[in-house]
Amino acid sequence: MSYVGPDFDPPQPRRPRRGPLTVALAALVPGALIGWFVYEAVGGSGSAAAGASSASSGASVSPTGTASNDDKPPGPSPLKGKVVVIDPGHNVTNFQHSAEINRKVDIGTNWKECDTTGTSTNAGYAEAQFTMDVSHRLRAILEKQGVTVKLTHDGDSPSWGPCVDQRARIGNDAHADAAISIHADGAPVGDRGFHVILPGSVHAGGADTRAIVAPSATLGRGIAGDYRRATGEQFSNYLGEGTGLVTRKDLGGLNLSTVPKVFIECGNMRDSNDAALLTNGAWRQKAAQGISEGIVSFLRG
Repeated sequence: MSYVGPDFDPPQPRRPRRGPLTVALAALVPGALIGWFVYEAVGGSGSAAAGASSASSGASVSPTGTASNDDKPPGPSPLKGKVVVIDPGHNVTNFQHSAEINRKVDIGTNWKECDTTGTSTNAGYAEAQFTMDVSHRLRAILEKQGVTVKLTHDGDSPSWGPCVDQRARIGNDAHADAAISIHADGAPVGDRGFHVILPGSVHAGGADTRAIVAPSATLGRGIAGDYRRATGEQFSNYLGEGTGLVTRKDLGGLNLSTVPKVFIECGNMRDSNDAALLTNGAWRQKAAQGISEGIVSFLRG
């Protein structure tokens, strides 16, 4: 039934009178039972008792009178239990330990220096500074999604390295679901863009990548696509033939890995256009975001 007209007031429902017995009971009986007594005294509907019961239990009630589950705590993250190892390329103090980092280590296909100093922009911003900053940002993003993150080093002891074989071993010992080594290139001026390095099939010496070649390629392709979208950076114009992907068999960090792993060269530090991006904190956050999205997609399968 509808009521029309500005001067017409619809009839109001009659409120049940509260008799002396109801008032006395309200003062004496716990709140959880008041609804029941009111119901019995005035002949109300069952919804009054249901509402009192819901209020006493702490459950929220929807306008329709049904309990709501909105206050339930969120369920566990689907990524809880996943492990990612991040390898910040180089170390800012490597240049002070030339004897240590020049020591040769076995990478399966040959022997190679323990580590190198890395490159820098023409203005002196070191690759090792860049890689550590992006690694910290990446760790924070992944941990918020429930991922367990391990860094191969974090400026702690020893104050150089670690060697490339140790970096691979850290990921192996962690039984990482994915591992990534963060770098920036030192190519000639005019060479621009980023590329992701995938492990080639190696079975020599202490190296055997055959089991990780395919999953690493999946990981790398995902990172390349998400990184490009998040940062706007172009695929390398000097490696990878425009695909943003390069396969190598001469990197100890990949050769000795037994878990899916890739490297990313985030840009060319020697090119002024790329350097302007790499030295910008807001852009580095985008870089970390893009890398994280590629890793998360891989972890989710």
